[in-house]
Amino acid sequence: MARFLFHSRRRGRSDAPALASPELRNPERELFLFRRRLSLAGVFVALAFLGLVGRFFYLQVFEHEHFETLAETNRIAIVPIVPNRGVIRDRNGIVLAQSYSAYTLEIQPSRVKNLEETIDALGEIVDVQPRDRKRFRKLLEESKNFESLPLRTRLTDNEVARFAVNRYRFPGVEIKARLFRQYPYGEVASHAIGYIGRINDRDVARIDEWGETANYKGSDYIGKVGIELSYERELHGTTGVEEVEVDAGGRAVRTLSRSPPTSGNDLTLSLDIKLQEVAEAAFGDRRGALVALDPNNGEILAFVSRPGFDPNLFVDGIDPANWELLNDSPDKPLLNRPLRGAYPPGSAIKPFLALSALNSGKRTPAQAISDPGYFQLPGAAHRFNDDKPGGHGSVDMYRSIVVSCDTYYYVLASETDIDDTFRFLTQFGFGRKSGIDIEGELPGVLPSRDWKRQRFAGKDYREEHRKWYLGDSISAGIGQGYNAFTPIQLAHAISVIAADGVSYQPHLVKSIRATGTGEVREVATQPTNTVAIKPEHLAFIKKALAGVNLEGTSAAAFVKAPYTSGGKTGTAQVYSLKGEKYHAGKVDERLRDHAWFIAYAPVESPKIAVAVLVENGGFGAQAAAPIARQVFDYYVAGVRKDEPAPAVAVPESDDQSD
Repeated sequence: MARFLFHSRRRGRSDAPALASPELRNPERELFLFRRRLSLAGVFVALAFLGLVGRFFYLQVFEHEHFETLAETNRIAIVPIVPNRGVIRDRNGIVLAQSYSAYTLEIQPSRVKNLEETIDALGEIVDVQPRDRKRFRKLLEESKNFESLPLRTRLTDNEVARFAVNRYRFPGVEIKARLFRQYPYGEVASHAIGYIGRINDRDVARIDEWGETANYKGSDYIGKVGIELSYERELHGTTGVEEVEVDAGGRAVRTLSRSPPTSGNDLTLSLDIKLQEVAEAAFGDRRGALVALDPNNGEILAFVSRPGFDPNLFVDGIDPANWELLNDSPDKPLLNRPLRGAYPPGSAIKPFLALSALNSGKRTPAQAISDPGYFQLPGAAHRFNDDKPGGHGSVDMYRSIVVSCDTYYYVLASETDIDDTFRFLTQFGFGRKSGIDIEGELPGVLPSRDWKRQRFAGKDYREEHRKWYLGDSISAGIGQGYNAFTPIQLAHAISVIAADGVSYQPHLVKSIRATGTGEVREVATQPTNTVAIKPEHLAFIKKALAGVNLEGTSAAAFVKAPYTSGGKTGTAQVYSLKGEKYHAGKVDERLRDHAWFIAYAPVESPKIAVAVLVENGGFGAQAAAPIARQVFDYYVAGVRKDEPAPAVAVPESDDQSD
């Protein structure tokens, strides 16, 4: 038995795997390590706590004012108060442009989850037309998404009440009271008054240049053209500020303080809106321009560009359909013809060329030529035809103006240096801006040798293109060739003759009234220059201009006029006839000649001067002179006609007469 146990134990030791002996534990070491970890954690916690305490102290002590301001900003909203835009009136106090308040339904896109669904839902409460949606989308493309954009303007009281009941359903949608511009006379004088529109990037840059960024906070609209643009800084006013306490939803709770805005200054224009109505009615459906001014001070009495446009269409942002009609129309209703329409003056330039010849000694009043019906340069095959087949016979200077003899001025131009003519005519404002107080004016073209060299200076032109030829002078001698003047230039020029050589800068604004103080500032009317010409020469030209309306080309338009007047007709070719006879009935309407008429009345003491242009109207005597007659009848004689001026018949035999 003892042997068995002995062998068993021996087998157990040899057969069973050896067991690893357990490591002996060291309680003291483990306690040391634990305490060290605990100490490190404690130090970390203490440092973090000290950091929090330090940050808390820094924010509470050093940044107290900053965060107090932020807290107040969250509670208080600074709301700009847009000023009321100044009123524009005519010379008799009739309102031409004013502002009024109306309710607008506005959406702040950044606070709306689904714009289309929101607009659809709003359409069930207020009337939202497709044009409103299109305008809103256009504004959305042009604006930042945090801006409040109008969906519907000029809400009725019922629509305001219906939305107020459902307002809780539309976060980010508000009813706001906004100022709107109104133009009571619509199209009448639209190119002079202009219009306002929403501020775009170009406007923002202009506001920055003025240093007026703060003053335009909250403003959505700015002057775009005409008086509204040129006198923007007078009309805009000073923006006010209101401190409003708001709740967590951004809704106003109460007003804390208020600095009221200052309304823009009021403008009184020199325009007579009743005269303007008469002038525009006289055009009927014809295209053209008319400028009437007082030759004694440069005040513009009427400023017509036909066709015009309704500035009220632009106040809320013009809809695409109306914009397309205006922008794509072949009649160009957006073109400011008095300032930007440059046309050959035709025979309307002849009185000024005659004055130049008198001034230089090239001609005397009694000196005459024989008119065979054409002019031909020696050795040249080409003939420059007169306006009357067969000619006018013997023609002196008086008759050259009264019957508008082209041959007289062909001969004169051939004997006159173009640069001498250029220097004299610049005194009347030809070829340069008149300085009228609205933007966009073109200088026109008064040709000279230097002008032609610059005009054809490019590499695409040869030296012969830059040279001035005698044929150029002859064409310029009857107001054709390179000559291109604006209606405002011709109106200003004839007013200088009417004022005995004294020139005033044309202007539309007569006075400015400061809203805050009531002080009225009159626009200065000092002469800008006086033409250097002898009084007897000027008196002779004025006598000839009176003869034009008494016995000359425009006599038929002034039959039985109860006043005296002086004028000059003009007919400007649109394209070259190349020697062929002109027949208006055989030419496309838009290729027919332009009709001019410049005039003043009464002769003894002029108080109105006009330039009338009828595009493709034919002859000045036929189309333009009757319009001037209707304007003079109202302004000088008090006889008003609100109808198109009837064209004066021109016999077929006189088909080339002015």
